[in-house]
Amino acid sequence: MNDADVSKQIQQMVRFIRQEAEEKANEISVSAEEEFNIEKLQIAEGEKKKIRQEYERKAKQVEVKRKIEYSMQLNASRIKVLQAQDDIITSMKEAAGKELVRVSEDKKAYKKLMKDLIVQSLFRLKEPAVLLRCREVDKKLVESVLEEAKKAYADKGNAPPKVTIDDRVYLPPPPKGGDSHEQFCSGGVVLASQDGKIVCENTLDARLDVVFRQKLPQIRKRLLG
Repeated sequence: MNDADVSKQIQQMVRFIRQEAEEKANEISVSAEEEFNIEKLQIAEGEKKKIRQEYERKAKQVEVKRKIEYSMQLNASRIKVLQAQDDIITSMKEAAGKELVRVSEDKKAYKKLMKDLIVQSLFRLKEPAVLLRCREVDKKLVESVLEEAKKAYADKGNAPPKVTIDDRVYLPPPPKGGDSHEQFCSGGVVLASQDGKIVCENTLDARLDVVFRQKLPQIRKRLLG
């Protein structure tokens, strides 16, 4: 083999090696590009996932806050409605209480009412001896109907009771005009056993309270639906 052949063969080997190197370099470049694109896609997807999670978290926070605010507003509205209902009912009771004052103005009707209240109290207590309290302004009226009340009680087959009018402690006086906050009594009586353990409060104000409590559901339904 002469020098020309050797040189030619060497050149062929160089070209082959260069070609192999270029092909290998291209493979590496393509592989690197693919890995880069995959990694870039993974990073992008990861960031998108983080963004979606953050959005969902904030959306839930907004929804929770909205529900809390709605609940608070609803409760506040309910409280206002209930307060308005209570105000109406309270004003009705106050108006009824003011009407009670006029009951004692009709002397004849009030006299009969006082006798009936005493008789009713005697039946509730069924005690042989009782203590009776009334307003100081009603003392003479009570004295005038007491025997008749005791007789009405005895006529029903009961032993005539001993009724003592308390002349030391009276029920509060009639209500004063204006917005006075002093204790008052619109009329009626309070009877108690001698030992004070059994008490029958039969004042007009107490009866109004009882009736109002009993009728409150009907009043609410009729007035407020």
